[in-house]
Amino acid sequence: MRCAASLCWLCLFLTTAPAEDWTRFRGPTGQGHSIEQHLPTAWNAATGTGIRWQVPLAIAGWSSPIVVGNRVYLSGTTDEGKSCHVLALDADSGQTIWDQEVLTQTIERKEIKNSYASPTPVTDGKRLYGVFADGSVAALELNSGEVAWINRDVKFYSRHGLGSSPVLAGELLIMPFDGSNRVDKAGNWPDNSPEEKLGWQDPWDKSFVTAYDTRTGRQVWSSKRGMSRIAHVTPLVMELDNRTQVISPAGDVIQGFDAQTGELLWTARNFGEGVTPSPATGDGMIFTSSGFGDTKLRAFRLGGTDDVTEANLVWEQERGVPTQPSLLYVSPLLYAISESGVLTVFEGASGDQVYQQRIGGNFSASPVYADGKIYLLAEDGTVHVIKPGPEFELLAKNSLAEDDAPCQASIAISNGRLFIRTPSRLYAIEN
Repeated sequence: MRCAASLCWLCLFLTTAPAEDWTRFRGPTGQGHSIEQHLPTAWNAATGTGIRWQVPLAIAGWSSPIVVGNRVYLSGTTDEGKSCHVLALDADSGQTIWDQEVLTQTIERKEIKNSYASPTPVTDGKRLYGVFADGSVAALELNSGEVAWINRDVKFYSRHGLGSSPVLAGELLIMPFDGSNRVDKAGNWPDNSPEEKLGWQDPWDKSFVTAYDTRTGRQVWSSKRGMSRIAHVTPLVMELDNRTQVISPAGDVIQGFDAQTGELLWTARNFGEGVTPSPATGDGMIFTSSGFGDTKLRAFRLGGTDDVTEANLVWEQERGVPTQPSLLYVSPLLYAISESGVLTVFEGASGDQVYQQRIGGNFSASPVYADGKIYLLAEDGTVHVIKPGPEFELLAKNSLAEDDAPCQASIAISNGRLFIRTPSRLYAIEN
């Protein structure tokens, strides 16, 4: 009887552990954090240990999974990027519930590592909102997959392609468009015309942030940045100075906009183009990676108006700067994994290096934190699980199937599972 009672209490404990939807790129807060517990530490794809399911994918793209309730949603393309799709899958079985072709898009230039479906969708629990490479924005009913509206006002072009993801602020869908000047034929670096370098190598004033009404798809506001350059950074939405702000870094700048009106409230200079890592926030600061040309980590205090560069800059670092994976802040430490597999950990308050560890491999996916563990997904499908803290401690090293590289989408966490997208499969991993 004692064993039976203990088992009942264990089952009750496990079933009442906090569950959380993963509603956007880098989770509900955009920070790569989850409150989920009892997550797997070790698994083995070769033997199937810890693999709840794995299913083949017929769509291509590097958007990350999102999870709502018992469904996983993915965006992607077929027909060499022209046909844009969204899939809904059962989180327990991986079975496809619906596959909706949303629209067909115009194919433009992109970098080799980018895709024609890189923006991760976002959801408010009723509809899913997706953005595709040519700037088209669509809303789908979450249950049925029926298209509610499509907005194609933005004709996006970037030498790199589109990499930012949309976010929600109340009933507004916010999307940055940090592109470059459209040319009929792209040159090969460094043989590029002055026209092609505009917005990419040379600053321009054509980049903007746009808000759409989630009910109708109508543009509510569109705000220019001023002088900036190409970027792929997903914004953050937070309460700051008694108003909801959209914190949106781009090439050369970090900026705060009023979420309701689009008013540009403040700017901090952060020189460099082609910025990809999304920022991290915590303890009153924002931690950012600048782009190419002047690649540095910078920490700014949040708050203020107009140009806050000098007043709000707390520290900057030249070592261990990632140019693709996002930053992860687990107070009081900032974690940065470089493309070449070097993990550098800094004191958030000072920027002082705590330790540096070569993990090996190449990295594009952003790190995530949950259940007292940090998960680092390498392009070859290896997931390094480490313990947060002032010293490096590897808890486990796990691999997916050898033919699943490269992995560039970030891990999603929900219902005690990790969801990992590869070029050909979607995995659900659990204890």
